Amino acid sequence: MKHIIRKMLGIDKLIAEKEQAQLETTKAKKEEAQAKSTPKERATAKGEPWVAVLDTKVNKDNIRHGFFELDWNAEFVVQLKQAGYGFDGDPDEEIVDRWFRDLARNMLTDEGLDPTRSAGFINVNKLGNGKAEIE
Repeated sequence: MKHIIRKMLGIDKLIAEKEQAQLETTKAKKEEAQAKSTPKERATAKGEPWVAVLDTKVNKDNIRHGFFELDWNAEFVVQLKQAGYGFDGDPDEEIVDRWFRDLARNMLTDEGLDPTRSAGFINVNKLGNGKAEIE
């Protein structure tokens, strides 16, 4: 009986319009939040691996020395573990470092250079909050 009265008075249409407006508002809020999020946050929300070079620095006094600042999400570390770069319990920085060294060796090999040549050293400084500086 309640439904019949709502239909006769047009209340059912008003309720449907209100529900549609709420759905559209929710969708717009999600899209706005996504637009404000970083690429890392978007990838993480989707459960996708993500890594990026944030910065590159070269020592002015000795051009052979410098560093790349990398950032990644947990999904990327899982992907690296699955590819054999690390195991549970290994620090994330070491797993990513193994991958990055391998990447650099492959680039040298692709260019016909000796990947075993001396290329300096890598120093990992833990900065806290899950961050590390690699020189």
